[in-house]
Amino acid sequence: MQMSIRRWIAALITASAALLSACGGSDDHGPLDIVSLAKSNSNLSILAEAIQAADLEKTLRAAGPFTVFAPTNQAFENLLQNELKVSKTELLANKTLLTSVLTYHVLGTKVMSGDVPLGQPITTLQKGFFKAEAAGGSLKITDGRNRSSNVVTANVAAQNGVVHIIDKVLLPADKNVVQTAIALSKSAQPEFGILVEAVVAAGLVETLSGTGPFTVFAPTDAAFVALLEELKISKEALLADKSLLTKVLTYHVVPGLVLKAQVPVGRAITTVQGESFTVNAALAITDQRARSAKITGTDVLASNGVIHVIDKVILPKP
Repeated sequence: MQMSIRRWIAALITASAALLSACGGSDDHGPLDIVSLAKSNSNLSILAEAIQAADLEKTLRAAGPFTVFAPTNQAFENLLQNELKVSKTELLANKTLLTSVLTYHVLGTKVMSGDVPLGQPITTLQKGFFKAEAAGGSLKITDGRNRSSNVVTANVAAQNGVVHIIDKVLLPADKNVVQTAIALSKSAQPEFGILVEAVVAAGLVETLSGTGPFTVFAPTDAAFVALLEELKISKEALLADKSLLTKVLTYHVVPGLVLKAQVPVGRAITTVQGESFTVNAALAITDQRARSAKITGTDVLASNGVIHVIDKVILPKP
């Protein structure tokens, strides 16, 4: 019996040591700092190389605290082969890109997985933002290019913060709200062709390409077609009426960054145009003419804001 207990204890110690090693481990002085943790974990070796190549070792060895969303080697390999189409050597040599991408994975405070603010913009050291949502008992992250990554191992303790291991490299946004709408209008299922034409005709491209941030409630092409029938005018006539067009378009823009989870339900939301609209719990908008539009798509992230898709053009007072 004693021998069985000893063997059981020995096996337990071995298993615990293996688990610690897999998660980055610790030494006799407590948890490792974030850089040492990455170097000690064979599954994070490319991340460790990238940190060194970007000259971020000193930063991530500092007191912090930091939260690092750490991509696995497989995540980096998928990025290189399937998206960037470059070699690891080429990526590590591009210090500007590497620094931007790596600092996009770092928060300037310690945030355990249970404390991550769900559905809200999370600002990184890179100054861009991403969104996190609950998914199957873990977290799903949507980055600035609207790509998804999953946290596969959460709350790995570090001396100067915490590490959450993820299965896809996050990328900061590379398009503003106008460029995002243009890209979507050229996709396999274009939705915003008329909206893009309207923004150009109203001379609002420069404004909506500014720092912002902006929250844009973007009507689909079908919504604009319905509006033209409602107003009994042609698209050409609408686009030629710059005063009306500007008034209508700026009524669809809210200053500030408002993701779906932050939309104030039942309260007046003031637009750039100056008038307001309301949104109910079912995500239906009521405009100044008591007309209703449904929000059919939410949280399309951009570098200077976010786009929510609506199925009807909303209108300010006549």
